[in-house]
Amino acid sequence: MDTMRDRFVAITSQLLAEEPRLAVVLADISADGFAPARRAHPDRVINVGIREQLLIGAGAGMALTGMRPIVHTFASFLVERPFEQVKLDFGHQGVGGILVSAGGSYDWPAGGFTHMAPGDVALLDTLDGWTVHVPGHPDEAEALLREAVDGDDRVYVRLSLQANRQARPVGRSTGSTGSTGSTGSTGFSVVREGRGGTVVAVGPMLDNVLAATEGLDVNVLYATTVRPFDGAGLRRAVGAGPGADVVIVEPYLAGTSTAAANEALMELPHRVLGLGVGRAELRRYGQMEEHLAAHGLDARGLRERITGFLRG
Repeated sequence: MDTMRDRFVAITSQLLAEEPRLAVVLADISADGFAPARRAHPDRVINVGIREQLLIGAGAGMALTGMRPIVHTFASFLVERPFEQVKLDFGHQGVGGILVSAGGSYDWPAGGFTHMAPGDVALLDTLDGWTVHVPGHPDEAEALLREAVDGDDRVYVRLSLQANRQARPVGRSTGSTGSTGSTGSTGFSVVREGRGGTVVAVGPMLDNVLAATEGLDVNVLYATTVRPFDGAGLRRAVGAGPGADVVIVEPYLAGTSTAAANEALMELPHRVLGLGVGRAELRRYGQMEEHLAAHGLDARGLRERITGFLRG
């Protein structure tokens, strides 16, 4: 299986030939992959070098001219380093664009903490009007990217090397019926039904969540779009009982979506547990699997924390 980043480069290179207003702005990252597209479209594939503030400013400037920019680099350099430009050049100026990150929270542990961005979604959550996609498979990344290219809004697509074994339907074309396996463009899909609580798995966390909840009488919802948050879908899943227990498992900063879940369930007695990447920096960088285990996001760690919470 190709990676999400590989698929992004291939599909975007194809879309450049099909969409005359589409442009790509790079800051060295993935420049080799886009070399053929840059030769074919030298005026619409721009590499600004390691200048992340300029990266965002150039993309927003293109948007002001009516183009649809895709701005791409590692998450730490795309959201954290040039955050003021993201806030002002896109948000304050009221223009749309697509930010596509790579690297995730710890995709390249050897790169150290400078190349990790567990707080990227939480940081974007301080801004208005951003749609945030967290695909869990290259096929999902492609579908969400194609959908984003067709729009004019502000979209963040968070790519990762971690992926689920199976792709699931995403995007506007699937509709939203609330039945098992269905989803809308921003809706949570029902993967497993139960009565003893609800677990929301975000993007590449799904396989570990399914393994962790095997044999448990719980709902499992799958989310590839976390902003806007599907509060209506969460309310449907928890039902009309006297209360609700909800666990949200995210591949970035723990607790990022707990406020959104609490707001969705404010009229119902409930408890929410947010699981994800902890705030402490792990300085022995190791491998991705070791980071998952250290943050309790492997199947064993999730099982312990989910069952402990639901028994409480």
